[in-house]
Amino acid sequence: MVETNGKYLFGICKVGEKGQIVIPKDARNVFDIKPGDSLVILGDKEKGIAIVKAEVFSSITDDIMGKN
Repeated sequence: MVETNGKYLFGICKVGEKGQIVIPKDARNVFDIKPGDSLVILGDKEKGIAIVKAEVFSSITDDIMGKN
């Protein structure tokens, strides 16, 4: 793992035959991802894929929509 000013490079993973990936342990630790957590997968054809914990995504959308 390489970290610079809160930006991380966790390494490389491969996509398995069923389309699954393994999130590196360091990434799971930094972002507190545990078995059973829900993740939101976002994508942009030019910028790539982002993975966000569902609870974080929900909090962001609540802020955007003005919910408390």
